[in-house]
Order: sequence, then C-alpha cells, then structure tokens
Amino acid sequence: MAFTLSTTKTLTTNINCSNTTSFKPLKLPLFWPWEKVKMGPLSVSPMGFGTWAWGNQLLWGYQTSMDIQLQQAFELALENGINLFDTADSYGTGRLNGQSERLLGQFIKQSQGKQSEVVIATKFAAYPWRLTSGQFVNACSASLERLQIDQLGIGQLHWSTANYAPLQELALWDGLVAMYEKGLVRAVGVSNYGPQQLVKIHDYLKTRGVPLCSAQVQFSLLSYGKEQQEIKRVCDELGIRLISYSPLGLGMLTGKYSSSKLPTGPRSLLFGQILPGLEPLLVALREIAEIRGKTMPQVAINWCICKGTVPIPGIKSVRHVEDNLGAMGWILTNDEQLQLEYAAQESPRSMIQNIFQTR
Repeated sequence: MAFTLSTTKTLTTNINCSNTTSFKPLKLPLFWPWEKVKMGPLSVSPMGFGTWAWGNQLLWGYQTSMDIQLQQAFELALENGINLFDTADSYGTGRLNGQSERLLGQFIKQSQGKQSEVVIATKFAAYPWRLTSGQFVNACSASLERLQIDQLGIGQLHWSTANYAPLQELALWDGLVAMYEKGLVRAVGVSNYGPQQLVKIHDYLKTRGVPLCSAQVQFSLLSYGKEQQEIKRVCDELGIRLISYSPLGLGMLTGKYSSSKLPTGPRSLLFGQILPGLEPLLVALREIAEIRGKTMPQVAINWCICKGTVPIPGIKSVRHVEDNLGAMGWILTNDEQLQLEYAAQESPRSMIQNIFQTR
C-alpha cells in the first residue's frame, strides 16, 4: 500500500520545483519500517539528504543566516522518517571548512531524543598530506568531534588517488580498516570509485575482514551511461549499496532552469552547455509529472529509487525537503522508466563526470 504527498500544484510548462503548497507532516508514514534499505549493518530510509551546500559559499551561496532554515529542514526530514544524512570533512569554503559537519552536529544534539535514529555518512578527503592510516583515523576523530557523536554510521573515502598517487591509495584503505577496527565507524564506504577500482578495494577490505557497505557515485538520468550502469552491476554483484549523489543533476532536472534562465555562479557555464540539448528529457519528466500529479524533481528522484539506489538530493530549505519527500511512497512503472531513459539517450549532452572518478 503506497501513500503520496499532496504537496504540488498543477504543473505548467515552466514548472518550478518550489511550486508547492504549505507542507504538513503526514499522519501515515511515507514508507513502512520494513521498506527501509539495508546498507551493510545499517537500515536507512529509501532516500537520504545531502548537505554539500551547508557552508559552501562559492557554489551554493551559503550564509550563516540560513542556519535556522537548515535546522527546520533537518527537523522536517526527521519527522518524516529520513534518517540518512551525507556530509564530508571538506564541505564548507574557506574559514567555513567543516561547517556542514558542525551544523549537523548541532542539529542532531537538539533533535529531542532522535539522536539514535540518525545515520551520518561522512566522507574523508584524500588530501595529499594524508599519507598514513593514522592521519586518516585522526581525520575521522576530528569529524566525530565536529558532529558531536561517538560513532559514525558510515566512514567514506571521498575519492580515490589511484589516478595520480597510487601509493597513497593503500594507506587510505588501511585508514578505513583502522577506523572500523577502532569502532569509530559502524561501516565503511567509498565515493567516486569506478567499477574496476571498486572491485579492488572491495577485495582488499575483505582480506582485512572489513565489509564495504556503500559506494557513492554521481547517478541520475543525466549520469546513466555505460560506466554508471557497470558500477551498479558491480555493486549488485558484491552486495554494495549504491548511493546516488546529484540525482537532480545539480538542479538541471528540476525544470527551474532553461537556456534563457540560468543559475548564478559557477553552475551557469555548465548549465549553458548542457541545457540546450536536454529538451527531450525535460519534456518526458514534465509529461510524467503532470500525469502523476508530481513535480519533475520528484519523478527524477523516484527513478533513482526504482533503480535500487539510495538518492541523496541536496537540501537548503524546508521547501526542498517538502518537495523531495514527495519522491517516496510510489513507484514509476517500467514503461515510465523506459520513457525517461530513452529521452535521456536522445539528449546530446550528459552530466560531466567528477574529475576524481576512477575507472
């Protein structure tokens, strides 16, 4: 039995993902406890939320005045069953480095008895000065201090150094092993690993008695090429849960932007290159959204869920949470999924992959 949100107005050609009515938490859950997703030893909501924007002034225009709304967004997510929150020790620009973790720590501490429900997945940057496993363990301890918790849900290696510093890679893997053995994390994961390198680290960790529970990768209707499909196949084969970041393509799949209406800041250049060829996909998203009584972001995120991944769309406001929650409690049909995938193939440009993505 599925439950849907009635948070959207009638969609128009120029649909905006913020076009939602005032949201009230539902009395019935968006998903039942048995519908939670297994991620190693953890049980997480079918969708989590990302906090890249929390502290990032350059790309997302963060200001400390936003903190009250960020806390309201966090609390609304918790009230509706979301328990997975993704962050990183590198999130936050300049003097605000680590701000995302600090804010999450504050919000968790003030969450009125729900601390034990929250699963934090943080990523540790493979900085060139982190050359030993001990330095990686120290990084984990620093994150725990900022988050004001004793143990992380998932400790993740933010990216692989295999492409440019292969000798450093083994030390980072040993760092994951050490933080797991010390009980600083309940599980370990990786981010931006391609299929070949994913198999290598899985096999190495297995010899050390450490299961690899998750692999985080850019995965969306804009990032669904052969490599992404191969990563998903490897994850399924090895029992690794795929966490899909940027499920809305940095906002390109929201319907909010067009060639004549670009975001401010660094994203405008990327959007200007890709959006002109994205019309087939945006039309398909819009058509399905109108039929379903959903928004385009809800359809795009639901597609990620249907593919067996755990999407982590970023949130900056209560309105983002309201809209994204509507991606749960229903599923796209096989025909609708195929319609979206065919439309994505017809779009001449796809999302540029992360520069740290390995083979």
